[in-house]
Amino acid sequence: MQIHAYRPALAAALTLSLLAPAALAAEPAPHDATKAYRNPVLAGDWSDPDVVRVGDDYYLTASSFVNLPGLPILHSKDLVHWTIIGHALERLPQDDHHRTARKGGGVWAPAIRFHDGLFRIYYPDPDFGIYVVTAKDPAGPWSPPQLVDDSKGAIDPAPFWDEDGTGWLLHGWARSRAGFANRLTLKRLNADGSRTVDAGVVILDGEKLPPVRTSIGLAPWETIEGPKLYKRAGYYYIFAPAGGVKPGWQAVFRSKSLTGPYESRNVLDQGKTPVNGPHQGAWVDTGLGEHWFLHFQDTDSYGRRVHLQPMTWRKDWPVIGADPDGDGRGEPVVCHAVPKTRGQSQGQPQDTDTFDSGRPSLAWQWNSNPSANWMEPGARPGWLRLRAAPSPANLYEAGAVLTQKLPGLAFSATTTLEFSPLRVGEQAGLAMVGYAYAWIGLERRADGTYLVQKRRDEGGAEKVVLARKLDGSRVTLRLSAEPVVTRMAAPKEGAPWPSKERNFQAEVRFSYSLDGQTFQTTDDTFLSREGRWVGAQIGLFSIAASDTPAYVATSNGHADFDDFQVRVTAPTKPSPDLTPVQTCP
Repeated sequence: MQIHAYRPALAAALTLSLLAPAALAAEPAPHDATKAYRNPVLAGDWSDPDVVRVGDDYYLTASSFVNLPGLPILHSKDLVHWTIIGHALERLPQDDHHRTARKGGGVWAPAIRFHDGLFRIYYPDPDFGIYVVTAKDPAGPWSPPQLVDDSKGAIDPAPFWDEDGTGWLLHGWARSRAGFANRLTLKRLNADGSRTVDAGVVILDGEKLPPVRTSIGLAPWETIEGPKLYKRAGYYYIFAPAGGVKPGWQAVFRSKSLTGPYESRNVLDQGKTPVNGPHQGAWVDTGLGEHWFLHFQDTDSYGRRVHLQPMTWRKDWPVIGADPDGDGRGEPVVCHAVPKTRGQSQGQPQDTDTFDSGRPSLAWQWNSNPSANWMEPGARPGWLRLRAAPSPANLYEAGAVLTQKLPGLAFSATTTLEFSPLRVGEQAGLAMVGYAYAWIGLERRADGTYLVQKRRDEGGAEKVVLARKLDGSRVTLRLSAEPVVTRMAAPKEGAPWPSKERNFQAEVRFSYSLDGQTFQTTDDTFLSREGRWVGAQIGLFSIAASDTPAYVATSNGHADFDDFQVRVTAPTKPSPDLTPVQTCP
């Protein structure tokens, strides 16, 4: 069935940087099997991706945690190039709870399906349960979230409708909320899929499974999560990652009965490649005889980047990626012939947000449910106005930070700031935010406006590394990032996956210009850190000190930002851990 892909107004929305910096300069037409794509196909932090095909169109959603709007919707015609067309969740429903930046909470791994004429996304909030949102058009509007199951700690829902029309919901558990994990529970859905109707039954328990063979030897089944439930040729299949997010492998379980017992197999792990932990994703078929699997790779500060793997079937088991020894356990590919699809999409590097509408583009998200007075849309044509929101001293804990995912391994981000504070202590600027953060911008002090650069290393206090008094209130700001790999000691316990001995970080330098042309680079170099379940993020902010009277009076100033420009480049020092030297055709 062919459907309308997305609205014309949204077709001009931000097109994301989809290929790693070393990718081909011009992406070929998808029908030419002599051409290749290069992984990752999504270079940003699109955690826990799930994909559905409807007609000739593919739609992807991902975890958004406490970034709002949430549940991003991406569209593609060829599985390689993706464009963001909207969000399915404007704000999290528990407003009192999510008015604060509840790092690590909010929207965990979702599942998107098309059933009975509706797009449906089931998503978990581990503190409250599992919800569903629906839409006729994937670009929206989407329905308000409806609680499907109120089990605390229920995560990673996988809806499934059997051939007789019966609806089911398979989900995992978060030990931090439920007190246990490593189990998958199956529950029945009511007729319209809006509620579970029973307590369910555990159909997979990782504690009871014998060790599985991996590329580093036998390993116990730890933390089976992120399930997807499918049916093919009389078998029920559960695709689920195990062994951890950064290390681990992708498992498949199969049974002739929905409730089991299930056979188990490791179908994809790191093998001899640099792609650690191939983790949690989605099986999708093109309708033209090809099968593909999208999954993420946890790259620390760079987030959970999405890879596309070829998938074939052998004796009713999927084989994912390359399988050079023919044992049925694949390993990720760096390059591969493009999928055979009926359409073609175009992907461009993430580019300038001109703020022409007075609003941020679809690439931007707040760090909690936003307040209406954080932003003043349309206040100044061609500029984005952020009001100075009272915020905690730790910028990582602030909800009123407008953030984007990192667009690639090496990049720069540039914006012009005009500062209009009303109170001492107001600050505005450009930041790299995670467990550790650093920023450059302007600050109102008792004796005037200062250009400042500040940083906060993980576990430490915020430090001022630059303070220069200015005569004016306008400055152009830039941050530049290069990937670095830091080595860590091997863990004393647990399986010896190579990914446990290194960390991907961005080396960040800040610069500024008072005339918009000549930039001066500051002396400080900052190493980024990831956040809770997410990569580091680029941020714009305008904040006031938390102890100002603005908590009871709206008398703070604002900051205007102009032309946010992102430029993705090739790393100056490529690392085989992040940028394999293999050349794609």
